[in-house]
Formats: sequence, C-alpha cells, structure tokens
Amino acid sequence: MQKKENQLSIWVEEYTHDLFSWALHKVSDIETAKDLVQDTFLAAAEKIDGFRGESSPKTWLFSILNFKIIDHYRKKVKQPVSLDDDSFLSFFSAEGDWKIEKRPKDWHEEESHLLDNPEFTEILRKCLKELPEKWNASVRLKYLLNKTGEEICQELDMTPTNLWQIIHRAKVKLRDCVENNWFEK
Repeated sequence: MQKKENQLSIWVEEYTHDLFSWALHKVSDIETAKDLVQDTFLAAAEKIDGFRGESSPKTWLFSILNFKIIDHYRKKVKQPVSLDDDSFLSFFSAEGDWKIEKRPKDWHEEESHLLDNPEFTEILRKCLKELPEKWNASVRLKYLLNKTGEEICQELDMTPTNLWQIIHRAKVKLRDCVENNWFEK
C-alpha cells in the first residue's frame, strides 16, 4: 500500500502541470481545471490496483482526465436550451438572408495561424464562454476533443439534428463574436 501511495505522489509531482494545462485548454476555467485534475488523481488513487503498466502512467492519467472532462460537460448540459434564440435570429432578415451588417467578413491569409496568437486565443476563449452551455460543450467536444457526431449525441443525450443545429448556430455566434472583438479592435 505504501509503495502505491509513493508512486501516486511521484505522479502528482510529475504530471500535475501537464494535466492542468490540458484541462484548462479544454474547459477554459482555472478553478474547473484544478478540480478536474484533483478528481483525476482521486480516481487514480481508487483505481491504482487496476493499473497494470500496459500504458505509461501519463497516458493512463490523461485517459482518466479525458473521461472527467466529458463528465463535466455532461453534467453542465442537462439544462434544455431553446433553439429559438432571438439573438441568433438577429443575423438574418425575415426572408432568411444575411443582414448586411451581420454578413461574414473576409479573413485574410495572414490570419491563418491565429491560434498561435495568445491574444486571439484569449478572445476565442471569451467568445466560447458567451455561448449557452450546451452549445459550448458541443463545440468543445467536436473541435477540441475531436469527438464524432455520434459520440457527442450519445454523451450529451441529443439527436443528430439537434447537434448540427447547435453546432451551426454556435459557429455563427462565434464568428460574430471573434469578428467584433478581434478584427474591430
């Protein structure tokens, strides 16, 4: 027992920073990321007898963390979200065409590496936080965790039609937010 406690202590020292960085990247909230890493180590302590060393400890811990991240989003999206979001309707005319002032702007080639720019990624994080929770979770699971539509529907308990409506509307809102906060600055 003492040997396993010592091993876990070593893992905490070696992997906390990497786990925290990953969790923060996925949830964009420092306190939530800390909680997820703590939950990861608690789960690892409970399951350490089951760790056979078939993968590296780091891989095993990241696997636990990824399940914790998915559980985090599952819990947060239990509240129903109306797809009749009036703010979304503000992008379109009564005929369904883009309103002139809301049309997508042209993004230039030099902007192709925006995710390498810390200022841009901070704006993107803020824009993601402004989305309704179910929209935020859907976008993060699809584009950050690279989940398939089927996996997302299963994890968030929604239909494929509902998922694609949410993804589409979230992308429109994100684009508008980024354009207003990045290109207009």
